[in-house]
Amino acid sequence: MRTGVAVSDPGGVIARPLEVIPSGDLSTYLRRLVDEEGVYEVVVGVPRTLGGEVGFQARKVLSRLDALRREFPGVRFVEWDERFTTRLAGSSGRKKGTVRVDHLAAARMLQEYLGAGEGP
Repeated sequence: MRTGVAVSDPGGVIARPLEVIPSGDLSTYLRRLVDEEGVYEVVVGVPRTLGGEVGFQARKVLSRLDALRREFPGVRFVEWDERFTTRLAGSSGRKKGTVRVDHLAAARMLQEYLGAGEGP
């Protein structure tokens, strides 16, 4: 499994993709962002079903999110519905399978969050 990472500008207006990291490296990567970049809020995509329910994959994400909340008590974690973000990010004209779009999907999701007036 892998995790797409994106950040916003200091004003919380524009999201930009960073990279795709192995999900097992998420704690270490997040620790660096918190310590070196001053990250204090993290938007986490929850892959709900088409009907909006919490399915198998969403339960896995929410379980990991609980662990991250315990590990990073000073960080605000926000759950965000990520339905369709990977598909929409992948429809940007690139040939299927030639590029990982998880970081683009993360940026799209973060931009939706910022656009909803939820950001910093």
